[in-house]
Amino acid sequence: MLKLLHQVRCCGCLLLFFFCIFFCWPLLVFADEGLQEANGNTPVLKYEIRASYGHDPLAFTQGLSFQDGFLYEGTGLYGSSTLRRSRISGESQEVKFLPDQFFGEGVTVFGDQVIQLTWKSRRGILWDKKNMNVIGSFSYPTEGWGLTHDGVSLIMSNGSDRLFFLDPQNFKLLKVLTVSDQGKSINFLNELEFIKGEIWANIWKQKRIVKVDPQTGAVTGWVELAESVFEAAPAGGENVLNGIAYDKENDRIFVTGKRWNKLYEIRAAQEDIGNGR
Repeated sequence: MLKLLHQVRCCGCLLLFFFCIFFCWPLLVFADEGLQEANGNTPVLKYEIRASYGHDPLAFTQGLSFQDGFLYEGTGLYGSSTLRRSRISGESQEVKFLPDQFFGEGVTVFGDQVIQLTWKSRRGILWDKKNMNVIGSFSYPTEGWGLTHDGVSLIMSNGSDRLFFLDPQNFKLLKVLTVSDQGKSINFLNELEFIKGEIWANIWKQKRIVKVDPQTGAVTGWVELAESVFEAAPAGGENVLNGIAYDKENDRIFVTGKRWNKLYEIRAAQEDIGNGR
């Protein structure tokens, strides 16, 4: 009898262990909000601000994408989440509201669809790019944070050190990529953009963007934004950098953040300005 009870206890411990791994992992990840330091041998790239534009200071920006002359922006907060389409200048803005139970997150434009994630609902929304109407939805097994694509697969973040590649036709998981800077995991990957063959990701609550090799997950460089950029952000810990978009045709990169009053056009150089911290 004692032997049987011991086996039952062991099985219970194993079940508890696997429960923690699958369900508590995000909580373990988010418990440490320390800075993700760049490795001393990883280049920190130069960049320049080429222009600035007005941005809606009420927009709680969660995702940003650029296509055919338009910015597509996803905003969050329960009861006021939106998908927006506008010119860079902010003119001719169209706004579509999500149902109140959804907290909007990352967006990307793939083909004739705008794809938008939601935070904890594990539900993505499909919009018709032409008329900005909802045409469908899909599910995924984690929280939804940032979203982009490489022309073949959707690439999604969930706030951890992992990136999830999804089939854009059926949204099934294709692979999971762990991001690291010379062996050190980079957590809190958030808003994403695919730029010149690399994944750019801002790090939640930090003033830096990381560049990632989409094949290996290795960090290839960092872009640290100057304090002057963050003058566009109002006071408050939530109003962080959280928008990256790329205009491939004109080679322009746009960045903004939650409730920022400006959208910046930046250009990153290939050469670095020295080693990371």
